[in-house]
Amino acid sequence: MNDRPLTLYERIFVGVNPTMAIASFMMVLIFVVFTVTNTELANSIYTGTKAWIEGSLGWYYVTVVGAVLFFTLWVGLSRFGHLRLGRDDERPEFSNFAWFAMLFSAAVGTGLLFWSIAEPLMHMQGNPFMSMAGVDPGSPESAQIALRITMFHWGLHGWCIYILMGVVLAYFSYRQGLPLTIRSALYPVLGERIYGPLGHAVDLLAIFSTLFGTATTLGLGVSQMNAGLSYLFGWEISTANQLLLIAGTSLIATFSAVSGVRRGILWLSKWNIRVSAILFMFLLIAGPTVFLLGLYATSVGDYMANFIPMGLWTDSNPEQQWQGWWTIFYWGWWLSWGPFVGMFIARISRGRTVRQVVIGGMLVSTLGAFLWIVIMGGTGVYLQLNGTDLSSVANSDLTMVLYKTIEGLNVHWATLPMAALATLMIVSWFVTSADSATLVICTILSTGNQEPPVRFRMIWGLGLGALAGVLLLAGGLQGLQAATIAAALPFSLVLLMICYCLYKAFHQEELMLETASIVNGDQLSLRNSI
Repeated sequence: MNDRPLTLYERIFVGVNPTMAIASFMMVLIFVVFTVTNTELANSIYTGTKAWIEGSLGWYYVTVVGAVLFFTLWVGLSRFGHLRLGRDDERPEFSNFAWFAMLFSAAVGTGLLFWSIAEPLMHMQGNPFMSMAGVDPGSPESAQIALRITMFHWGLHGWCIYILMGVVLAYFSYRQGLPLTIRSALYPVLGERIYGPLGHAVDLLAIFSTLFGTATTLGLGVSQMNAGLSYLFGWEISTANQLLLIAGTSLIATFSAVSGVRRGILWLSKWNIRVSAILFMFLLIAGPTVFLLGLYATSVGDYMANFIPMGLWTDSNPEQQWQGWWTIFYWGWWLSWGPFVGMFIARISRGRTVRQVVIGGMLVSTLGAFLWIVIMGGTGVYLQLNGTDLSSVANSDLTMVLYKTIEGLNVHWATLPMAALATLMIVSWFVTSADSATLVICTILSTGNQEPPVRFRMIWGLGLGALAGVLLLAGGLQGLQAATIAAALPFSLVLLMICYCLYKAFHQEELMLETASIVNGDQLSLRNSI
């Protein structure tokens, strides 16, 4: 037995992979130092990269996301859907409500708060689908198309990336006994090499993608949070105040990540759903109730009739930038969040079957997102169509649209309380995304340990906030969007390979089960003959 004391190096990196920890830290440090010391150059590079991807590779993003959607649906509906993500006798660790609350909170909360009203208002002013249909801007027909586009961007095409990654990682970890990291999804191709430099590179890419995808959402969240505090208390809307908000909420998120999944993250996720329900009920009752109820059924049907052709459409006019500004940005955002949300879904899905996660996760999450969009976005659209000029608010300051929508309902006694509740929701959803991302990054660094060292959760929780602040300095929303789209490009290649690996692994397991069945049958026949 070796009783020698640990060296300082060993004590620092106990519980994590030293190579991964050092490489990831250096990767972020180099980026931060470059961005802070060369702000204008950094902003130029990020936005230039974004423009190049939008102009040259938009078709590629559309193709990848469409292919992943059809593959994910095949996985859920195929004969492999009965496979359990764990031992055959295992059952889910979390209830259906807790599972959905954590999944939804980690995945889309902050983004939906930012875009669910602002996006349809902006699409009503003009988009290619309106032009093709000959619809006038600002008309009721334009409102329906605007909601359809918003649902398209938050619907099955995005959720399939998260759900597929969750199924893949849970399958290889809980059923095949591999570490809960992205590298394990490539085992059918790389074999034992996943534990070497190739595996390190894949996991570092996942960390890179997670950091920038999450930082984008955090940047959106603090911008809207600052707007809420300005509306409520007169706070100045400025980069300095937004940096202060990032620092404060990052501290809360770090504390939540340190407390773990079953305490901080689970509690916050349930809180998010319940508090959000209060705001939704207010909008539904104080707003156009009958209009919204009818709009939900109409909009879901409209989406179902159009999401496949919309998912295959690419803009053939190089002069138009709408698809790059919207759809390509969204696909990059979903792709960059794929490793993070996928790992988190895997972490909370042990014991469920492949079909339960794919079909249940995609349907419930998509319908939940649509309900959010119809209640919030539908209220904004209704006010716009009936004389409240919210489009001008969206054009001048996207972050204020939520608050002006609440104000536009003219329920004066509830305006400030509901605005305060909305701001609290932004903080809560922000924290839940950040703490989940922190836990995932640390799980990757510890090679699949689902309870990674606390000190690294603290380091990366604060580091994630620092990165969001740096990106905000480097170009505001445009810099954040550019980083997201760029980070998604290399991961999209890994995702395509992961699809092939899952297909191969399913067939290998099926062959093994058939072989075992034949052997057991032969042994039984032999015993009977004796």
